[in-house]
Amino acid sequence: MHTNIGPTDCAFRLAAGIALLSLFLILTGPIQWLGVIGVVPLSTGLMRWCPVYAISGINTLPSR
Repeated sequence: MHTNIGPTDCAFRLAAGIALLSLFLILTGPIQWLGVIGVVPLSTGLMRWCPVYAISGINTLPSR
């Protein structure tokens, strides 16, 4: 498993994940469970690896 998420992509994923997870705390009723979707961008941002990118051959790391 090689890193395939660059720093900018990582920052956006972490921000989106935290924002979506906060919906779980803010909203009430069945719609609050939509906030759990935030686990996906948060976990891919923390691991710096995206399985969809790996399958598609996408790599947002800057060239060295």
